[in-house]
Amino acid sequence: MVEANLKSRLITGFIGIPLLVLLIGWGYPWMFHGIFLLIIISALREYFAIVFPGHLRDQLIGIASGFAVSLVVFLSELARAELFLPPLFVLFFSIYLIMDGPLQERLMRLAWTLLGALYLGYLLPQWISLFRRPDGRAWVFFVLVVIMVGDTCAYFVGRRFGKRKLAPEISPGKTMEGAMAYIAGSVLAGCLAGRLLAVGLTWSELVILSGLLGVLGQIGDLFESWIKRVFAVKDSGTWFPGHGGLLDRLDSLIFPAVFTTAYLKVFHS
Repeated sequence: MVEANLKSRLITGFIGIPLLVLLIGWGYPWMFHGIFLLIIISALREYFAIVFPGHLRDQLIGIASGFAVSLVVFLSELARAELFLPPLFVLFFSIYLIMDGPLQERLMRLAWTLLGALYLGYLLPQWISLFRRPDGRAWVFFVLVVIMVGDTCAYFVGRRFGKRKLAPEISPGKTMEGAMAYIAGSVLAGCLAGRLLAVGLTWSELVILSGLLGVLGQIGDLFESWIKRVFAVKDSGTWFPGHGGLLDRLDSLIFPAVFTTAYLKVFHS
């Protein structure tokens, strides 16, 4: 079973990584934006299928809510686009206020909808903000390399040497040894990628930033696993053989993109 899973992972990687490199490195900006908006919709669909199983109306309201928030982020370059966010959240509150069902149940449905709108509607589109920088393609590559190498190191080291559980309640398969390998692999990959991509950071910045991204990648992975654990779901979908659903592949990439975008705006704008 393990070998079959590894084989599926390798096949998916050999097909997916070259396509990803072509899109980020040489694709037109409108292609990246368009594909990413489709990715956001698909991720929202998987999330709301997890939290509202069998409730199509709540799923559609959630997807629409999250996508509306993502459009505000997407249009953030327009003057005062962020002013649409407060009215949107007032609308979300109002919808569940007048919906049917017990009061406590409605409040819980609203909470899960708001979480999805923030988690995927607001945080995930930070990749678009990162890509839009003058040196955005290099930074998108940088974050992807750091997280993908770290995740790969964690997978193999955890399988071979992992003994101490990292977060057994949330993700029983993750180990402390794998987590340390994740950070070490991220730092090594970040230092090499930072120089090759000429992102303009000092060695100390590369080490610190890459290490933080390695930590944030694992936190993001655990956060999505927490949601799945609550609803007793193994994978968010079946998009990628050996990897699970789309959200399973994005979970470790969301928080690092948010932090990198904020870091660059503050220190390298």
